[in-house]
Amino acid sequence: MEHLRELRNRLLIATVAVVVGIIVGWIVFDPVWAFIKEPFCETPQAQQLRVGECTLTYGGIFQSFFLTLKVSAMVGIVVSSPVWLYQVWAFVTPALYRNEKRYSIAFLGLAIPLFLLGAALAYFIMDTSLAILLGFAPSDAVAIIQIDEYVSYVLIMLVIFGISFELPLLLVFLNIIGILPHATVKKHRRTVIFAMFVFGAVITPGGDPLTMMALATPMILLYFLAEFFMFMREKRAPAAEDFSHLSDDEASPLSEPPPEPLTEDSAPIDSGPIDSGPIDSGPIDSEPLDDESGPKRPPEDSGSGR
Repeated sequence: MEHLRELRNRLLIATVAVVVGIIVGWIVFDPVWAFIKEPFCETPQAQQLRVGECTLTYGGIFQSFFLTLKVSAMVGIVVSSPVWLYQVWAFVTPALYRNEKRYSIAFLGLAIPLFLLGAALAYFIMDTSLAILLGFAPSDAVAIIQIDEYVSYVLIMLVIFGISFELPLLLVFLNIIGILPHATVKKHRRTVIFAMFVFGAVITPGGDPLTMMALATPMILLYFLAEFFMFMREKRAPAAEDFSHLSDDEASPLSEPPPEPLTEDSAPIDSGPIDSGPIDSGPIDSEPLDDESGPKRPPEDSGSGR
């Protein structure tokens, strides 16, 4: 019951922090929106409706309100991230051991910069990616880009690139806890590299070659860094018996532990045979019992009264 109360309090604190962040995002909407639409404004199609001005359109009465709310929510989640991340950390920490706390702090310290690095890369290549995607239209066509569609595209790109940069960190984590050895990663290296290119082509919104290469290339470099870390970690770790060459259906040989050497304390004690004297099993003097009336009495002398 105490854990549920603590969870409720921490969820309440995190929710209040996010709401405050959304209010801050609503206040600073104009500069944030200028930052978000900058990649689109770099494309030639941004000035087709009004020459010399970057123009986006919207087609609904409430669309502008929901656009402001969506952008403010994005800002609020980012601004309040130190608060709700700390609430999650404070709730989980009591159940962790000391070494697990140390590893979790290190992973959290690496996860945030990697996510931000991926999101920054997505932002800087977004203008070129948009120019390629919009360039397939005929020369006499005019691009009328809806605001909500563009914001969704930006959000998907930032999240996909940010999460994709966390993949090598996940591999390192699985290696540390003993689930994923370096031999397995080395064995499937080519398959993983090919899968990364396929992932970059499928997961990105546009699917253009530039975005695919921009996503897959850093992932491959981070994958090699993670593999190198696994190799160095296992090289420094104590040598253990390797069963990676065995198939899944083959049983691993079990080595019996060597017998412990005998010491004076653990030497067997020779107690010898136990000398017991003869047991006197003479006859037991017991009176015979009558069938019904117990012990028999001597017969009375019939002539004693005469």
